[in-house]
Amino acid sequence: MIPMPVVVCVLGGWCALYLADTALKSSSSLRASYEDWLTYYGLTVSPFHMRWQTALFNRLFYSWGRWKPRLLYLWFNMGMIFGIAAMFGSVILLGKTLLQTLSQMLSESPTGQNDQMLQVVVPGVNLPISQLSYFFTAILISGVIHEVGHGVAAIREQVRFNGFGIFIFIVYPGAFVDLFTTHLQLISPVQQLRIFCAGVWHNFVLGVAGLVVLFLLPAILFPLYYTNAGALVTEVAEDSPANGPRGLFVGDLVTSLQDCPVNSVEDWNSCLGKISVKPQTGYCIKTSVLQQLSYPSRGFKRLDGTIECCNNNSLTDVCFSYINNLNSHQYACLPARKAIEASQLCRTDVDCQKDFVPSLCVTPSLENQTRFIRVKHPPQVDMLFVGHPLHLQYTVSLSSFVPRHNFLSVDLPVVVETFCKYLISLSGALAVINAVPCFALDGQWILNSFLEATLNTLIVEKQNRELVGFLILLAGSTLLAANVALGLWVVTAR
Repeated sequence: MIPMPVVVCVLGGWCALYLADTALKSSSSLRASYEDWLTYYGLTVSPFHMRWQTALFNRLFYSWGRWKPRLLYLWFNMGMIFGIAAMFGSVILLGKTLLQTLSQMLSESPTGQNDQMLQVVVPGVNLPISQLSYFFTAILISGVIHEVGHGVAAIREQVRFNGFGIFIFIVYPGAFVDLFTTHLQLISPVQQLRIFCAGVWHNFVLGVAGLVVLFLLPAILFPLYYTNAGALVTEVAEDSPANGPRGLFVGDLVTSLQDCPVNSVEDWNSCLGKISVKPQTGYCIKTSVLQQLSYPSRGFKRLDGTIECCNNNSLTDVCFSYINNLNSHQYACLPARKAIEASQLCRTDVDCQKDFVPSLCVTPSLENQTRFIRVKHPPQVDMLFVGHPLHLQYTVSLSSFVPRHNFLSVDLPVVVETFCKYLISLSGALAVINAVPCFALDGQWILNSFLEATLNTLIVEKQNRELVGFLILLAGSTLLAANVALGLWVVTAR
């Protein structure tokens, strides 16, 4: 969850700002000069909301809006087509997401949440606090590109551009453009559509650009980093089971998990997923070594029915099971590292009959969800992990990029890769949400202009067209509100 000091600082800061604003506006001696100062700098303060508007960028916007008119005409026509398609697609996507959420609530199973394309993001719950900087930066950039689309399209359609601004709502940053409303109302519905659709169109293009950078990242960083050599450890959490003298360290290169080769972070995650669902792998041990290393012990059943035969509270001994010549299960408490050192993996005794030396396939006898995993990260000694594979997956951060030189940071590719992923997700989400036919969003104006452009001959009365638009907006707003409310419940109540 969000640390309480952060919540107190945010709420306290906004309260102090609002009280100071109220006090200055109430002061008879300072009110005039304070309001002049706010107007001069384009600042507006209200509860949990602050905005800044300027005309400094007007000349830049006008130069963009008048650059190659024919090309911009084609560009924003493409945006208009995309925006209309996105309006219908967003309704379908929200409907599908709502059905998935309801199904998840009824089944009492949170496993399907990651399959949803749209999820409510709550900092400290399903958004790590350590990645808030990525989140807010990506939101701000997506918002700025969104509004640049509106501004340039408006200038292209001869609508007066008054200014550009940035706002902060609680902790969420955003951007806006100020257009002359009278000019907007005078142009044709098709021209309005080009302006209103430009925002979601630019968000879509930004998301595609992020995807291209993410796809080409190995080639872009090739002079400095190489890939397909393993998964490079960039961070090990303090409470991670992989943290310790024989564990993983920053800079280690993981090359395999059990018999599963690891060439990238995707391989690491895939291997852990396979290990968690497949039966525990065994190890070939010579019969003579087994007799030499095993401790005399008495086995007992755990609550899940599995057998534990090590009762000496040792952190280095593990209970192994094997089948003897009489085809009966036997158990032996063995020092794990000595027992499996240089041993090949096996499923049955047949896998061990290769060197004409009597050997047995011994399998760690662990609880049902627990796995014994040998992690290779040469030149260090193999790490032996006992626990749930997810604990290893969530507490060790890795990268597919290996520095070519020692002075290069192992974090740079991770930072670029993570930021691209946030930019793709948030810019795409901003496009989808703004395209929804909902009150106060771009979808409201896209819908109204679309109805004016298509239904003016079918529904002659403007009042009737407005009624149709109102009913659609009401349904779209209800659909979006239901998704947000149920999504919040699923995220915070589980």
